[in-house]
Amino acid sequence: MSMTPRERVLKAINHQVPDKVPLDLGSTAVTGIAASALYRLRKILGLEERPVLVHEPYQMLGFVENDVVEALGIDVLGLIDDSTMFGFPLKDWKPFTLFDGTPVLVPGGFNTEISEDGYLYQYPGGDRSVPPSGRMPKDGFYHDAIERQEPYDPDSLDPEEWVRDMYHVLTEEELRLLEERATKLYNETDRAIIGNFGGAGFGDIALVPGLAIPYPKGIRAVEDWYMATILYPQYVKGIFDLQLEIVMQNLELYRQAVGDKIVAIFISGTDFGAQTGPFISPDAYREMFKPYHKTINEWVHKNTNWKTFYHSCGSMVALYDEFVDAGVDIVNPVQISAAGMDPRTLKERWGEKLVFWGGGIDTQHVLSFGTPEEIEAQVKENIEIFGKGGGYVFNTVHNIQATVPTENLKALFDAFRKYRDYS
Repeated sequence: MSMTPRERVLKAINHQVPDKVPLDLGSTAVTGIAASALYRLRKILGLEERPVLVHEPYQMLGFVENDVVEALGIDVLGLIDDSTMFGFPLKDWKPFTLFDGTPVLVPGGFNTEISEDGYLYQYPGGDRSVPPSGRMPKDGFYHDAIERQEPYDPDSLDPEEWVRDMYHVLTEEELRLLEERATKLYNETDRAIIGNFGGAGFGDIALVPGLAIPYPKGIRAVEDWYMATILYPQYVKGIFDLQLEIVMQNLELYRQAVGDKIVAIFISGTDFGAQTGPFISPDAYREMFKPYHKTINEWVHKNTNWKTFYHSCGSMVALYDEFVDAGVDIVNPVQISAAGMDPRTLKERWGEKLVFWGGGIDTQHVLSFGTPEEIEAQVKENIEIFGKGGGYVFNTVHNIQATVPTENLKALFDAFRKYRDYS
């Protein structure tokens, strides 16, 4: 019996077998597609040729519009607000052309002027009177953070200062916007909705440099931050404690705004894995992160019907048991190219406990550099493995990159359409 996309996703994330494997493309900032690739995908699908909206300027991700959703049979939509990592809002759209010639629309606060050194610089809140916080290299496809860490005295590090710059209790205006958008998505579509909840990614390294802050204080350099968990653990824990207080307030406010219109909530984008293994030991995870994750997950499970979504790149086999014990429901991106992340092993060990959201195709090698035949073979195999018994939402391993060949994009979605049906 045919299901609606919402029914299909609910079945899958409750470890039941739906009629088809659900598809996500673009519901979050880690399950999306680069604007350049999306522009070419629209051509493949025979859709109207028009500039792509860049809804996540740091990674230059394209907004997957309704015509693409319908054409591909996408089952999940993302509930987002109007914020960006650079601090300027998603409004006042204006035209821009990417280095590769792709026409896009960018938010009004986005700097479109190429500097003399060939870089494209972005500024906190779009304020060009302060130092830039990000830059896109000449001929690049997305931005790198610019570290603007000021000299600091280890004895005077202030967690309150760090948190005050980064997090806030949701305002009435923000909540009203979320409520309106959740209601619209729920009532006017039959898709499942995932809430992109901000502020709960403890130690998310993409956020540490403070791209939206004019003059970030405290430890803001990537290398220094990782060392701080050992050198200054009380400082880091102090940040996490204060952050958690705001998170718990916001979770209740978020629940009041969106209710059970969403099926899952994006909690964390903090990466714990590297290519060859975790870069944090299980002991360190238990000490530094697990108590916060457990507190959040327990609240969500006690007060809502939502599933909790945690993103972590890399090899996670040493930490998935800890995730399960912390109450994590959904893991992403399921980096099958990392050490130990064999799909069969993952499904056999954790398939009844974790929902795998991703892992459909290796984006490091196969999607970017393989043949269409290799892409079809891997999509078929991974759907068969991960999809067995439910507990699976198909997505690529992290975002589809800008340089993926057009024929490979076509092969990916042709293969998914061919093999997604459980019958």
